[in-house]
Amino acid sequence: MDFLVVTRQEPAQVQKEAMIQILLDLLPLSPPKGLEMSVVLSEHCTHFRYPTPFSLHFSPMHLDACRADLAGYCRSMHGEDRDLAAHFMVARKVGFSIYGPPPAQLLGPVPRACYLNSILRDIADAEDEAPVNPVYFILNQCRVLAFLRDGLICSKEAGGLWALEHLDIRWSSLIRSCLDAYQTGVPLCPEPNILSAFCRMVQKEIRT
Repeated sequence: MDFLVVTRQEPAQVQKEAMIQILLDLLPLSPPKGLEMSVVLSEHCTHFRYPTPFSLHFSPMHLDACRADLAGYCRSMHGEDRDLAAHFMVARKVGFSIYGPPPAQLLGPVPRACYLNSILRDIADAEDEAPVNPVYFILNQCRVLAFLRDGLICSKEAGGLWALEHLDIRWSSLIRSCLDAYQTGVPLCPEPNILSAFCRMVQKEIRT
């Protein structure tokens, strides 16, 4: 579950620690894939910058660091993130607000070139990394193709559903398996040759 927290001012250290502690407490109730959060200032939402500055970030890959030294983690976890261009674009298109203005009102337009750079960077090493995390990389590549072909802004799941309708039928079994694994959280180990072939096909189309 991905979400953004937008603040008018930089959160204080004690506020950052409180936010992360709340997320740690919520983990037993969260989806199997966990929670991912970025805290950004409203000024960087209204007037988009790329790469986008963030005040705090949390994801399952940082669990050990948070639990080992929460204060140190909160002091160091800030900077710039190119992935936020994609998060902003998707939030504007299909996101919803839990509290405050709707995303399209809160988040300014993201230039097409920034969004494209963001999603292409995310899959640049897909062929090498897909065997370790096939669901992430296959569905991400599907949503990249949906944008390149049809200009669609979509989630990973929506990208996979688009691919089932628009890509060659030989990829259907792989994409369906990834969608099932994405929805259930069950690990997936696709046949290496077809996984590699799919990644090469996507990269060839991107170059074209």
